[in-house]
Amino acid sequence: MKNRSRAGLASILATIALSACVPASEPDAGIAPPPIASSYGKPQALLGWDAKRLTARFGEPRLDIWDKTVRKLQFVTGGCVLDTYLYATARGKEPIVTHIDTRRTDGRDADAAACEIR
Repeated sequence: MKNRSRAGLASILATIALSACVPASEPDAGIAPPPIASSYGKPQALLGWDAKRLTARFGEPRLDIWDKTVRKLQFVTGGCVLDTYLYATARGKEPIVTHIDTRRTDGRDADAAACEIR
């Protein structure tokens, strides 16, 4: 009887282990974007801006990277590197800035105010 219990347990454990190898299904395209960064702390400059407005303000981006759910535009302005992350807040809507990162061109930390980003 003991051997039968062990064999059953081994079979269950093998099934669980193999199920971890099955690839996850493709994420639903209707998944909501992450919350706007200001939900987590003090409001940031440029939140809610679209790519057209950013380009009008800062010129052509240094980088324009598209991923499945996010677009990253990078600008160099006022001695700083500005990374903007744009997400569509709803299906069919224009992506808008939901988060920014800033740093000096030499890599040192800098906040948006020090980079004269408004």
